[in-house]
Amino acid sequence: MSTPNAGPPLSASEERTWAMVAHIGVLVAAWFAMGFLCPLVVWLVFRNRSDLVRRHAVESLNFQLSLLIYLAVAFILILITVGLGVLIVVPLIIIGAIAALIVVILATVAASSGDDYRYPLTIRLVH
Repeated sequence: MSTPNAGPPLSASEERTWAMVAHIGVLVAAWFAMGFLCPLVVWLVFRNRSDLVRRHAVESLNFQLSLLIYLAVAFILILITVGLGVLIVVPLIIIGAIAALIVVILATVAASSGDDYRYPLTIRLVH
């Protein structure tokens, strides 16, 4: 079963641009604690027009959803330990935020070159 094309195929330059947006756009959306929105929108709009953009958007979306799950678990751990978990969880969140920024930049650079990138510690929820 083939899916209908949402528009004409993207040029190589457009593919790289939208693949980059799927990664770097999360930095804008993250200000609103909704980092997953940018790659979700890119995936929904371009998934049938470019395999490169689809792969990058799915990878970024999975990473952002994974971060959201990890943050929810951290919050629950803090609640369960009646705040004592803060001593461990907050430094881990800070380290995780720095690591997330680094891998988002690496993924954006890979997308700009037209290469694939796999985020570490990512739960693959969307395919």
